[in-house]
Amino acid sequence: MGPLKENDAVLFIDRKGRRYLKILRAGKRIEIRGQIEPEALFGLDEGSRVKSSAGESYLILRPTYADLIPHLPRAAQVIYPKDTGPMLLWGDVYPGATVIEGGIGAGALTIALLRAVGPHGRVISYEIREDFAAAARRNVAAFFGDAPHWTLKLRDLYEGFDETGADRIFLDLPEPGRALDVVAPALRPGGVFIGYVPTAIQLKDTVEALQRRPDFGEIDSFETLMRHWRVKGMSVRPQHRMVAHSAFIIVARRLANIPPASAVEATATSLPDDDSESAEDSDGADDHAED
Repeated sequence: MGPLKENDAVLFIDRKGRRYLKILRAGKRIEIRGQIEPEALFGLDEGSRVKSSAGESYLILRPTYADLIPHLPRAAQVIYPKDTGPMLLWGDVYPGATVIEGGIGAGALTIALLRAVGPHGRVISYEIREDFAAAARRNVAAFFGDAPHWTLKLRDLYEGFDETGADRIFLDLPEPGRALDVVAPALRPGGVFIGYVPTAIQLKDTVEALQRRPDFGEIDSFETLMRHWRVKGMSVRPQHRMVAHSAFIIVARRLANIPPASAVEATATSLPDDDSESAEDSDGADDHAED
């Protein structure tokens, strides 16, 4: 990315490890216990140190995604990096994928999705609240940049998606299970559904809604816990505070359209008896092997 330049997001880290996220804009002084002229930072390499007018020294770095999200301007709770990473991996988001996102919040997950799909992929976000949508637009512009492969639609996704054949769908909503009727036609067979909910009741309701449907399978759910460690000389111990529960992540695969249950039952009853005997013999062989 080269030296720092105008409009870059920069993390200022003081001697106590406190972090301040700022945008470098010409003519707009940076206020952190004293003042720093942004023009003095243009052309500096990341990892340099600068001093404020009050003599305070700061390490300057461009923020990583993990640095950025806790400092992201927001009116709604964000999906934190400890959850974003597993969501991207279990969701198998890849370059060139078409991803639908429902419930945008401050745009934290949006930024991660845009990075993951790359310039040849697409991210389509649905958000019902205009203030959330406006905040997400500002954050994406400030901390990601131009995103021609991103479309933001201000509307209620429960009324249906415009898209079909999407590769992945992410929902950060109170009732993801209630949206499955519109998720199923929008997601291609084999596609991945990811739900994100904070409470055990929401987890139960969403998983049971998926289990009732013949067009979803391979359902899994989990949470992530993260604990930092302090390493200083002979003192090696966990930090007193850890990031424990934030939300549950629910993963499911969209299945191909299958025949009605009656047709499946009819096929099953037409199987020759030998197949059943073979299955029983196989079970017996397994039991013998375990003995």
